[in-house]
Amino acid sequence: MAHVQQRSAEHIQPGSAVGTKRVPIGSEVYNLAVTFLYEEATLLDQIRLQEWLQRLATDLVYTVPLRHTRLQSDLASTIVRTVQHYHDDYRSIMGRVLRLSGKSAWAEDPPSRVRRLVSNVFVEETEKPDEFVVTSYLLLTRSRFKDHHVDIISGERRDVLRMTDEGFKLARREVILDQAVLGTPNLAVFL
Repeated sequence: MAHVQQRSAEHIQPGSAVGTKRVPIGSEVYNLAVTFLYEEATLLDQIRLQEWLQRLATDLVYTVPLRHTRLQSDLASTIVRTVQHYHDDYRSIMGRVLRLSGKSAWAEDPPSRVRRLVSNVFVEETEKPDEFVVTSYLLLTRSRFKDHHVDIISGERRDVLRMTDEGFKLARREVILDQAVLGTPNLAVFL
């Protein structure tokens, strides 16, 4: 198993290890984490937002920083965490879910047809025995109305999953998008 040093969130780049020790692929914890991610994608794709809310920790922090294009010598500054597409907590996510479930969600009425594909999952232990850092790739496709155009959003997600008596809860998510400029009219969907 690879041992890695924990670093501050501001210095994390896509593909970098964050936890203290990698969990073996195929182990019970790994399988539970992958199952959590697949079930989450299904709930979001099927717009079962109330069920998805039950999988979130009440101290959740959910962020999507901006991405800049830089030369290879300056890759450390490609992620701009001071300005973000999303910077939500549990309460603001609840507000977004209520709005999307109501009559004022004009950006998503009729709802987009969204498919979330999750892959390249790695699970790492942390200093807390009940929390795991889960890194995954996300490819999201989104189509609207009768338009032949399909929005594609890709990126890497850095999650902290916390084990509870009810199973895993999402305690933190940072989505590092691949695109510096998003080709979608709005981000009214959850990544």
